[in-house]
Amino acid sequence: MTTILPLAEIDSALVEELLDAAFGSDRHERTAYKVREGMDMLEGLSLAAVDSERQELLGTIQCWPVALTDEAGKMHPLIMVGPVAVHPDLQREGIGRAMMAALLKEIQPGGNLPLVMIGDPEYYNRFFGFSAEQTGGWSLPAPWEPERLLARIDPGVVVPEKAMLGPWKK
Repeated sequence: MTTILPLAEIDSALVEELLDAAFGSDRHERTAYKVREGMDMLEGLSLAAVDSERQELLGTIQCWPVALTDEAGKMHPLIMVGPVAVHPDLQREGIGRAMMAALLKEIQPGGNLPLVMIGDPEYYNRFFGFSAEQTGGWSLPAPWEPERLLARIDPGVVVPEKAMLGPWKK
Protein backbone atom coordinates (compact mmCIF):
# COMPACT_ATOMS: atom_id res chain seq x y z
CA MET A 1 0.00 0.00 0.00
CA THR A 2 1.43 3.38 -1.04
CA THR A 3 1.02 6.30 1.34
CA ILE A 4 1.78 9.92 0.49
CA LEU A 5 3.42 11.81 3.38
CA PRO A 6 5.21 15.13 3.88
CA LEU A 7 8.78 14.76 2.67
CA ALA A 8 10.02 16.41 5.87
CA GLU A 9 9.09 13.16 7.70
CA ILE A 10 11.62 11.16 5.65
CA ASP A 11 15.31 10.77 6.52
CA SER A 12 17.22 13.08 4.16
CA ALA A 13 19.86 10.38 3.52
CA LEU A 14 17.12 8.11 2.09
CA VAL A 15 15.91 10.94 -0.13
CA GLU A 16 19.44 11.53 -1.45
CA GLU A 17 19.85 7.78 -2.17
CA LEU A 18 16.58 7.74 -4.11
CA LEU A 19 17.51 10.85 -6.11
CA ASP A 20 20.90 9.33 -6.98
CA ALA A 21 19.19 6.10 -8.09
CA ALA A 22 16.65 7.99 -10.21
CA PHE A 23 18.89 10.67 -11.74
CA GLY A 24 22.52 9.73 -11.08
CA SER A 25 25.06 11.15 -8.67
CA ASP A 26 25.91 13.95 -11.13
CA ARG A 27 22.37 15.36 -10.87
CA HIS A 28 23.59 18.47 -9.02
CA GLU A 29 25.03 19.72 -12.32
CA ARG A 30 21.60 19.90 -13.94
CA THR A 31 20.03 23.23 -14.82
CA ALA A 32 17.11 22.78 -12.40
CA TYR A 33 19.57 22.72 -9.49
CA LYS A 34 21.05 26.03 -10.65
CA VAL A 35 17.57 27.61 -10.91
CA ARG A 36 16.82 26.84 -7.24
CA GLU A 37 20.38 27.20 -5.92
CA GLY A 38 20.54 28.28 -2.29
CA MET A 39 16.81 27.84 -1.68
CA ASP A 40 15.21 25.62 0.96
CA MET A 41 12.49 23.31 -0.30
CA LEU A 42 8.90 24.25 0.47
CA GLU A 43 8.12 21.64 3.11
CA GLY A 44 4.34 22.02 2.87
CA LEU A 45 4.40 21.14 -0.83
CA SER A 46 7.18 18.52 -0.88
CA LEU A 47 5.94 14.93 -0.62
CA ALA A 48 7.09 11.33 -0.39
CA ALA A 49 5.51 8.08 -1.49
CA VAL A 50 6.16 5.27 0.98
CA ASP A 51 5.28 1.58 0.96
CA SER A 52 3.47 1.60 4.29
CA GLU A 53 3.80 -2.15 4.81
CA ARG A 54 7.55 -2.40 4.14
CA GLN A 55 8.37 1.17 5.24
CA GLU A 56 10.30 1.80 2.00
CA LEU A 57 10.69 5.13 0.21
CA LEU A 58 9.26 4.75 -3.30
CA GLY A 59 9.34 8.31 -4.60
CA THR A 60 9.63 12.00 -3.81
CA ILE A 61 8.44 15.30 -5.19
CA GLN A 62 9.99 18.57 -4.10
CA CYS A 63 8.90 22.18 -4.56
CA TRP A 64 11.08 25.28 -4.36
CA PRO A 65 10.66 29.07 -4.23
CA VAL A 66 11.95 30.56 -7.48
CA ALA A 67 11.29 33.75 -9.41
CA LEU A 68 11.22 35.27 -12.84
CA THR A 69 13.28 38.44 -12.94
CA ASP A 70 11.92 40.67 -15.67
CA GLU A 71 13.89 43.11 -17.80
CA ALA A 72 13.25 45.92 -15.25
CA GLY A 73 14.72 43.78 -12.43
CA LYS A 74 11.37 43.06 -10.76
CA MET A 75 11.02 39.54 -9.33
CA HIS A 76 7.83 37.54 -9.94
CA PRO A 77 7.61 34.56 -7.55
CA LEU A 78 6.82 31.04 -8.76
CA ILE A 79 6.98 27.53 -7.36
CA MET A 80 9.39 25.15 -9.06
CA VAL A 81 8.22 21.54 -9.05
CA GLY A 82 10.89 18.88 -9.12
CA PRO A 83 12.63 16.71 -8.99
CA VAL A 84 9.81 14.23 -9.29
CA ALA A 85 11.67 11.01 -8.53
CA VAL A 86 10.52 7.40 -8.43
CA HIS A 87 12.85 4.49 -7.72
CA PRO A 88 13.90 3.09 -11.15
CA ASP A 89 12.53 -0.38 -10.33
CA LEU A 90 9.08 1.10 -9.67
CA GLN A 91 8.65 3.54 -12.53
CA ARG A 92 5.50 3.33 -14.65
CA GLU A 93 3.47 2.07 -11.67
CA GLY A 94 1.64 5.37 -11.08
CA ILE A 95 3.70 6.52 -8.09
CA GLY A 96 4.83 9.79 -9.69
CA ARG A 97 1.32 10.46 -10.91
CA ALA A 98 -0.08 9.89 -7.41
CA MET A 99 2.45 12.31 -5.91
CA MET A 100 1.68 14.98 -8.53
CA ALA A 101 -2.06 14.57 -7.93
CA ALA A 102 -1.50 14.94 -4.17
CA LEU A 103 0.60 18.06 -4.75
CA LEU A 104 -2.01 19.63 -7.02
CA LYS A 105 -4.70 18.97 -4.39
CA GLU A 106 -2.68 21.22 -2.06
CA ILE A 107 -2.57 23.96 -4.69
CA GLN A 108 -5.91 25.74 -4.91
CA PRO A 109 -6.80 27.30 -8.30
CA GLY A 110 -6.61 31.07 -8.22
CA GLY A 111 -4.88 31.24 -4.86
CA ASN A 112 -1.36 30.14 -5.58
CA LEU A 113 1.74 31.09 -7.43
CA PRO A 114 2.36 29.78 -10.93
CA LEU A 115 4.13 26.42 -11.11
CA VAL A 116 7.19 25.80 -13.28
CA MET A 117 9.18 22.66 -13.99
CA ILE A 118 11.63 21.10 -16.39
CA GLY A 119 10.10 17.87 -17.63
CA ASP A 120 8.50 15.74 -20.31
CA PRO A 121 6.04 18.06 -22.08
CA GLU A 122 3.76 15.31 -23.37
CA TYR A 123 3.34 13.65 -19.97
CA TYR A 124 3.03 16.76 -17.80
CA ASN A 125 0.69 18.52 -20.23
CA ARG A 126 -1.60 15.56 -20.76
CA PHE A 127 -2.05 14.67 -17.10
CA PHE A 128 -1.41 17.91 -15.23
CA GLY A 129 -1.84 20.91 -17.54
CA PHE A 130 1.79 22.07 -17.74
CA SER A 131 2.89 23.54 -21.07
CA ALA A 132 5.66 25.54 -22.71
CA GLU A 133 3.21 28.06 -24.20
CA GLN A 134 4.22 30.94 -21.91
CA THR A 135 7.86 30.05 -21.30
CA GLY A 136 9.37 30.74 -24.72
CA GLY A 137 10.87 34.10 -23.72
CA TRP A 138 12.27 32.91 -20.40
CA SER A 139 15.98 32.30 -19.82
CA LEU A 140 17.69 29.94 -17.41
CA PRO A 141 21.13 30.14 -15.75
CA ALA A 142 22.40 27.06 -17.60
CA PRO A 143 21.59 25.13 -20.80
CA TRP A 144 18.04 23.81 -21.20
CA GLU A 145 15.72 22.46 -23.85
CA PRO A 146 13.03 25.15 -24.34
CA GLU A 147 10.27 22.61 -25.03
CA ARG A 148 10.93 21.04 -21.59
CA LEU A 149 10.53 24.30 -19.63
CA LEU A 150 6.90 23.97 -18.57
CA ALA A 151 4.52 26.13 -16.58
CA ARG A 152 1.06 25.82 -15.11
CA ILE A 153 -0.38 29.29 -14.70
CA ASP A 154 -3.90 30.02 -13.50
CA PRO A 155 -6.04 32.14 -15.85
CA GLY A 156 -5.70 35.81 -15.07
CA VAL A 157 -2.21 35.47 -13.56
CA VAL A 158 0.26 37.62 -15.46
CA VAL A 159 3.89 36.58 -15.79
CA PRO A 160 6.53 38.42 -17.81
CA GLU A 161 7.06 37.29 -21.38
CA LYS A 162 10.82 37.83 -21.15
CA ALA A 163 12.58 37.07 -17.89
CA MET A 164 15.31 35.05 -16.19
CA LEU A 165 14.27 32.12 -14.01
CA GLY A 166 16.30 31.71 -10.85
CA PRO A 167 16.24 31.55 -7.05
CA TRP A 168 13.72 33.72 -5.19
CA LYS A 169 15.61 36.45 -3.36
CA LYS A 170 13.70 38.97 -1.29
